[in-house]
Amino acid sequence: MPTYPYRMAPAGLATRRQLAAIGLTPGTSEPKAQIVWRLGARVAFLYDVATARPKRPATPAQLAALTKAMRARRVCEQCQTEQPYCVSTKYGACASCITEWEKAA
Repeated sequence: MPTYPYRMAPAGLATRRQLAAIGLTPGTSEPKAQIVWRLGARVAFLYDVATARPKRPATPAQLAALTKAMRARRVCEQCQTEQPYCVSTKYGACASCITEWEKAA
């Protein structure tokens, strides 16, 4: 497999993230090359942009499930209020509940 140093890949090849950024997916195609950086500690596969397929849009059911899951991540287990941020999984509580615990201790 052809190997290129960081930022030296030829035009027409892209990583999975680069493909996703332009709305494409490699589909079933195999990697055409790879880039290596940090003295070989990091490797990313490169796919041909010409053979990449468009990403499938999410179904309404998938979008509803994601909305429900993200709401569950924003609800504090202690006070049961929805926060504008994801609640800490370490404590299972929002910032105000954690602050109250610290004051009580």
